[in-house]
Amino acid sequence: MKEFIRIASGQGFWGDLPIAPVNQAKKGPIDYLVMDYLAEVTMSIMQKQRMRNPDWGYARDFVGVVEQVLPEIEKDGIKVISNAGGVNPQACKDEILKIAKDKGYKNLKVAVVDGDDILPNIDELIADGHALKNMETGEPITTVKDQLLSANIYFGCQPIVEALKLGADVIITGRVTDTGLTLAPMIHEFGWEYDDFDKMSVGTIAGHILECGAQASGGNFTDWEKVEDFTDIGFPIVEAYPSGEFFVTKHEGTGGLVSSQTVKEQLLYEIGDPKDYITPDVVADFTSIHVEDVGKNRVKVYGIKGEPFTDSYKVSASYNDGYKLSATLVYSWPDALKKAQKGAEILEERAKALGLNLTEFKKEYIGYNGVDERPTNDDPENDDIDEIQMRISVTGPKKEDLNRFGMEIAPLILTGPSGVTGFAGGRPKASDVVAYWPALLAKKAVQPRVTIYEIN
Repeated sequence: MKEFIRIASGQGFWGDLPIAPVNQAKKGPIDYLVMDYLAEVTMSIMQKQRMRNPDWGYARDFVGVVEQVLPEIEKDGIKVISNAGGVNPQACKDEILKIAKDKGYKNLKVAVVDGDDILPNIDELIADGHALKNMETGEPITTVKDQLLSANIYFGCQPIVEALKLGADVIITGRVTDTGLTLAPMIHEFGWEYDDFDKMSVGTIAGHILECGAQASGGNFTDWEKVEDFTDIGFPIVEAYPSGEFFVTKHEGTGGLVSSQTVKEQLLYEIGDPKDYITPDVVADFTSIHVEDVGKNRVKVYGIKGEPFTDSYKVSASYNDGYKLSATLVYSWPDALKKAQKGAEILEERAKALGLNLTEFKKEYIGYNGVDERPTNDDPENDDIDEIQMRISVTGPKKEDLNRFGMEIAPLILTGPSGVTGFAGGRPKASDVVAYWPALLAKKAVQPRVTIYEIN
């Protein structure tokens, strides 16, 4: 057993800083590089991409990251774990093996964790009595079944642990919990038991700290002025010990800030009930966490407790719920707010005259109430504002109606109030509204799959 392991966060979301994971592998010692690419809406985006091209459906920039860190994987034994597989982990695996082979690598083992995609099996699951009721409304999934774009199980850490036991160098998953990416290496290295719920909570909370990348090391920090260097911001690293204690730090010589405050802010991110942070692996108690500054850019986290896991997996499904369109124009002083309000009024009246089916017509005035949402009639006589951005957002069931409304934006320039700008870029077009459907599914209804692949 190792004295400790270093698990580095390389990505907080799909589209995060491209150089971050490469820096984590090259700027200092780490054992594991974990990369989280998936948000709820990301799965539906990837599903649409795969429908257009069967070789897509995963985070294609992940392949470039692996290509750049292949030397460290071979020389230093770094293992890469990521949910970049999205809805097509097999295609992601194929591309990585191809690039590794082309570069002359011969011993790379790539694991695929899948089985999370239940969209093809929805009818069968419903027939077996799994209603997949919306956790907020109680409606059965049959009410949106024909509009479904994606439906994925949140698997936990166990299939990743299995892949590590099989010797995988790179592990590509579909939908697993963000926290499972970090918990798995701790179980693998330290031999923790799955029913040691305090230890399972340790790895889960460590994963929660790492899952959003630099948000734990100075990014998006309330006291942002305390961060000296955002340009070369260092992503967080967890230094974990078999005892269940761990430290949050970053590589020497990098920017950013790791402090008890940056860690605490990340701990509060998206947790709901702090005593019951439910994952497939454990129910973690965030109220038990102790956080302590023990050095520059070094924070100790300890004392963590947990409770047994539940008998259900969470299902993250998405469906098409109509269309949306947004457009903006900028009105200048004098009477900028009055002009913007009049412009919005004209657009709304013209939409009614055209008989367009709009389920929502939202008016915002950026520079006045776009953030604090004051009533638009709060101070209509205020003429000291230099400029107001009028933002109109509409939704509706018919794409053609929204696109017809989009044709009304540009004409407002010459048929409405004066002093208008910001109209470059062409007519706005309607886009899909992707709605979220959270549900639960009994764990016995589905099993993850783990498969190891090697270079031929």
